[in-house]
Amino acid sequence: MSTENTELREAPSAHPLVLRLQEIICSCSESIQGGDGSSVWELVDFLETISGSALADAEDEDAQNNALEVLSEIQRFLLSPTLDQEVIDALSFELPKVASKFAGLSSRCLEIADRIIDRFIEKCSPRDMLSILCGALSATDRPIYASGYVASILRGLSKVFISLQRRHFEQVKVAIPVILNVLKAACSELGDEDTECMNLFCRAIGIADSIRAVCAKFEGRVNEKLRALLGLYVLQVMALVSFSEGDKVSSYLPLVSQLSNFLPYCDLSYLGLITGSDVDVMTNIIVGEVEDDYMSCLSYIKHGASLSVIWGYIYDDVTQAAGGDISFIMGELQSNQINRWQAVGMLKYILASTDMLWELKKHAINFLLCITNGSVTRNDGLTDCSIFLPSLCAASQVITKVIIYAPNTELRKNAYEALKRVLADTPTSDRFDILKALITNSDSSSMTAILLDLVRGELHRESFQRISTKKDEAPQTENQGSSISSIWTAEVLKLVEIVLRPPEGGPPPFPEHGDAVLAALNLYRFILITESAGKTNYTEVLSEKNLQKAYNEWLLPLRTLVTGIMTENKNDYDQLAIDTVCALNPVELVLYRCIELVEEKLKHST
Repeated sequence: MSTENTELREAPSAHPLVLRLQEIICSCSESIQGGDGSSVWELVDFLETISGSALADAEDEDAQNNALEVLSEIQRFLLSPTLDQEVIDALSFELPKVASKFAGLSSRCLEIADRIIDRFIEKCSPRDMLSILCGALSATDRPIYASGYVASILRGLSKVFISLQRRHFEQVKVAIPVILNVLKAACSELGDEDTECMNLFCRAIGIADSIRAVCAKFEGRVNEKLRALLGLYVLQVMALVSFSEGDKVSSYLPLVSQLSNFLPYCDLSYLGLITGSDVDVMTNIIVGEVEDDYMSCLSYIKHGASLSVIWGYIYDDVTQAAGGDISFIMGELQSNQINRWQAVGMLKYILASTDMLWELKKHAINFLLCITNGSVTRNDGLTDCSIFLPSLCAASQVITKVIIYAPNTELRKNAYEALKRVLADTPTSDRFDILKALITNSDSSSMTAILLDLVRGELHRESFQRISTKKDEAPQTENQGSSISSIWTAEVLKLVEIVLRPPEGGPPPFPEHGDAVLAALNLYRFILITESAGKTNYTEVLSEKNLQKAYNEWLLPLRTLVTGIMTENKNDYDQLAIDTVCALNPVELVLYRCIELVEEKLKHST
């Protein structure tokens, strides 16, 4: 009979479940030493029954006390100095996972579960324990709302990382996706449970501390790869922290400050983060070292990069932890257009996320206003924007979503101003391409109207600029000016057509698209009047073909529709009918003016 079994049987205990546990442990130990490890499952089943009962009813004090007693007995058994290594090796495959299921019951159970895992890490191979803990972390049978379970295993992994003896990068690399995927899932399950989320993130930061400790053991290429992996891990966790639904943004300030403290160690600067260049550098370092689908676990690193800067923009403590200088970054972005375009592209990750708090989106918009303040002048094509165009277009798209869905007027106004500044900072031809894409993809009548009004403003500005140039400059300037891109082209009429004759055919849905229709009519009227007054035809709006098309395909079908709706509601005095007529009045007014102008032009062209 083994010494540990004798100790168990001699240990005084009046608790029946503990006595039963001692019998199972004794039997299990003897079987393992006899070469039969199957009896471990009897111990596992017993422990899971106890933890399952306690987890099922948090108000059952007896079940909670039973769980604590049983878990304490497991700890006492494992701490026995005479415990056979063969026994602990056999138990190591299952008990860390089983013990972690008790961790969510109470802080005392979490503490004991941590010590049980520590004991296995102390006595067993670190490489084996890494595999065992990763398997437990990703297990499909982990408890629902398993914050304690996940927290206990995360702490164990942070201990294992430091204990690894060789192939450190390779083994840490394997564990990172498991950690991040489970952390993301667990935080999503917890929702607004602030305390439990905070505990999980503290354990996740413990993982980062351990990776940094491993980095310190190496120099050269291994150190570079580990620091790159650590940097990407920190950015992913930064995003997950920012997604959490705390009562206040400030409640996560301590976590953000701790995460920001890793940035200088990983050679991450605020400028490199907000432009995305540092993220690309880190990704390139490890991309050849990982599988093709590895980066899926790091899907929020660009969110985390831009958020790291926004957190610093909000709180000085975060800036100090990151070793950054927000004023310097502002100056760099205001004076360097390429960097500014890159920053706009990075901020879109914050603005586009449906998981992001509106408070953080508000600060991202304010940051965008700051970097486009004062130094930004209209770009007339002196700098090539082509490689940044998709990113700028996507950023403009998400800013329109902020304008539509923002919860308060101030944020909507600021987002609108930010959109105008982003467009003004883009070369003329690219600016028009962005506006065209936004209008084409818009599913909001009000937003379409806003965008068409911006197009009209661009046309008016360019027209005024052309007139001023002719008055103030020498004749040769006309040739010089011809190289400047213009939006006074036939393409602008296509924007009117998108609204007045939708791709699916027929007149536009009315009156639900009334705002967009009114803006399109105003834009068409402006083009028609301006071209007529200037005796120009840049947009070909005055060609007989286009006049006939506008008259027969846009204006007359719309007149028929509007007249029908007005007649239908004319003698109806309920509120809906009154609102409909009021909404149609300005549309009818501008529509008839457009028809008059076109008829007049057609009369003179024949």
